[in-house]
Amino acid sequence: MSIFKLQQFAVRQRDNAMKVCTDSLIFGALVPINDAPRVLDIGGGTGLLSLMAAQRGAHHVTTIELIETSSLEAAYNVAQSPWHNRIDVITCDIKDYTAEESFDVIISNPPFFDNHLKNDDKLRNTARHTDTLSYQQLLHKAKSLLKSNGLIVLLLPIHSLSAIFDIAQSLDLVISKRIDLVTTKGGTAKVAVIELVSSLRFNETGQSPTHTTLTVYDGHQQYSEQSTRLLQNFLLRFKQI
Repeated sequence: MSIFKLQQFAVRQRDNAMKVCTDSLIFGALVPINDAPRVLDIGGGTGLLSLMAAQRGAHHVTTIELIETSSLEAAYNVAQSPWHNRIDVITCDIKDYTAEESFDVIISNPPFFDNHLKNDDKLRNTARHTDTLSYQQLLHKAKSLLKSNGLIVLLLPIHSLSAIFDIAQSLDLVISKRIDLVTTKGGTAKVAVIELVSSLRFNETGQSPTHTTLTVYDGHQQYSEQSTRLLQNFLLRFKQI
């Protein structure tokens, strides 16, 4: 049984195609939760991001997962956690999901590859490709579920950002912040964390978009100061004895 143990919770990932990885951990630690009353996790997978959001102070998290086996595993992980009463796991297609109340923060680590060759693992294909949820559909749905002053935070491949920029513009959304993740010092970023807000909200702040870089490792298995600071309350290696 594959279990990824963290300081305050554990993630069973036996039935999930996409396993816990450093990028997803960094992403979960970067999302500006700020005691958000309502958080939505689109494509929850193992429930990792939802659990991290709850640990960081989200009052309530709704996790939407299309694949039933993944959803059941996320529900198991939530049930074993200290925040089982603050996270709801729902099995459904996000395109069909409706909510009585909108969300303060919407997070997603969506399918990474569009029009790429696929392997033979059907579950992994569904998790990694955009056939079941295009970027256009994702942003359109996220905006419809977002509070007027809310925030959408995505982890995306660098190569998709120009398309995301065009889609955001068509929906009156602005990429207010971009953080490129460089795996090892001296390398090239392949993924980025972006924050999107409504054009109206962004214009009211009078701020300019920011673009920074975060290096995860200084060397082999040597976390940088930046990533250490982000993950010090999550990874067991940083737990104070």
